[in-house]
Amino acid sequence: MTFLGTGTSSGVPMIGCQCEVCTSDDPRDNRSRPSVLIHVDDPTAPDGQRRWVIDTGPDLRTQMIRADIHRIDGVLYTHEHADHVFGLDDLRRFNAVMDQAIDIHAEPATMAVLQTTFQYIFQKHNNPNKTFVADLIPWTLEAYKPIELHGVTFTPLRLMHGRHPILGFRVDYTTPEGHAQKLAYCTDVSTIPPETYPYLQDLDILVLDGLRFRHHPTHMTIDQALEQFDRIGPRQGYLTHMAHEVKHSVVDPQLPDGVHLAYDQLTVYCDQGMET
Repeated sequence: MTFLGTGTSSGVPMIGCQCEVCTSDDPRDNRSRPSVLIHVDDPTAPDGQRRWVIDTGPDLRTQMIRADIHRIDGVLYTHEHADHVFGLDDLRRFNAVMDQAIDIHAEPATMAVLQTTFQYIFQKHNNPNKTFVADLIPWTLEAYKPIELHGVTFTPLRLMHGRHPILGFRVDYTTPEGHAQKLAYCTDVSTIPPETYPYLQDLDILVLDGLRFRHHPTHMTIDQALEQFDRIGPRQGYLTHMAHEVKHSVVDPQLPDGVHLAYDQLTVYCDQGMET
């Protein structure tokens, strides 16, 4: 998993803010809008690797350029908020580079918002100038119903973002050598429903929302996320969707063993740990 973005909806630095974190020269404090890339080696892929993006925030173009990503195999959406979907239009560059349509996966409510917000993409008759727009194939997700994509299993998980039901994803993959790899990505979560916990067992990596230390009605605080790491017991834990109150060099050393703040462009492996 590569963290493309680890910040809040405002990003860090925030517009007009001169706080210690927003003016930090530590690149780990520069956080674009939240998104991750799931990638596995696959000799049948055109370039030897399969890749899926979870969420296409408004920083998608910059994130993909700096990660040097030239092709993807699809997109999965957690929910329809702007910081998670407003980069969808930039998928058209992947259409052009790969010369093929892109599968996108979302719950019906999220897909309905995408199709309304980006009407010119999904209803091409509303594109009178016939300009080039993204070519996307919509697929519907259902909580707890796994889908298999090129040998990788994605299980949508019900999470609560305040009162708003959203999705996280458990990802399971068995390497050609027979090694099972298991991770889960749960951003924008304030509470985990009881029925979701069984799907979070026996994980190599768990990513949780850890907005800040102060209470927030729709996001976990760092302390709440740490309680969840204790309860669930992944082998590695990472916090994402962090606000400008969180200074990496101060907070990361204070975290328990096996738990870290994620940062943009960090890559983590189920069986190898972190790679900067």
